[in-house]
Amino acid sequence: MDTQPLYAIKAELFKALAHPVRIRVLEEIAAGLDLSAPVSRLLDVTGAEPSALSQHLAVLKRAGVVDSTRSGNAVLYRLTEPLVADLLVVARAFLLSRLAGSDDDRLAAARRLPTLPGASARAVLEAALAETAPVAQEDGRA
Repeated sequence: MDTQPLYAIKAELFKALAHPVRIRVLEEIAAGLDLSAPVSRLLDVTGAEPSALSQHLAVLKRAGVVDSTRSGNAVLYRLTEPLVADLLVVARAFLLSRLAGSDDDRLAAARRLPTLPGASARAVLEAALAETAPVAQEDGRA
């Protein structure tokens, strides 16, 4: 049994996610049929070199976020849990909310991203409402 505190385990998970190519890979897998995508598709959407993509996929696999199956020459990667897709949706909603009201080009770019499956109505609604102003909290903070 692992005796690491939960926060340390979470930190390891976030370290595994801490690269734009890995996030793009996970979003592509999350958008795929059965939460999966072939390596050929991942190469196309990321533009990564095969060796670099292989290393990123290995990091995600060691973290337990994805697993893979091989059929002939094709390798298919799949999310190990649908909750990973939910995590991506929550992260996107958080970022949209944080960028709302700014003139930052990142906000426009974030809004052009494809919809992720599993988006809760609340997360989507809050992200949409955050387009013009931060949501006020009950204690009056913005």
